[in-house]
Amino acid sequence: MKIRNIILSNKNIIRTVPNIESKTPIKSLDFYKGFLGMKVAMKKQWIITFVSESNPASQINVIRHEGADVPHPDISIEVDDVDLMFARAKEQKIEIVYPITDEPWGVRRFFVKDPDGKIINVLSHLT
Repeated sequence: MKIRNIILSNKNIIRTVPNIESKTPIKSLDFYKGFLGMKVAMKKQWIITFVSESNPASQINVIRHEGADVPHPDISIEVDDVDLMFARAKEQKIEIVYPITDEPWGVRRFFVKDPDGKIINVLSHLT
């Protein structure tokens, strides 16, 4: 199938970012910025993204879990075509735990469960 050939190429994964759950993400500033020397790429009340200055693909999200209606993702995987990945998840009957959504901070995303029950945030930035 054509879709399978596109998906199996490494070109569609742009980056992967671990998501660390925190009750107060702001407390992470001293550790990731002060101790590890990472810079802040995004800072909101509920999420801070830290990035390595020497390797911008190396990032960490520290996220405050916002409640039961949105599960906490264990990892975020940015892809070049989130709609294609969503179609593939449905085709393969992978459990979707958060529907495809355009978020107000500029991403389109959905969440799936991997075979070990980990929540994966699959996303693309909106243009």
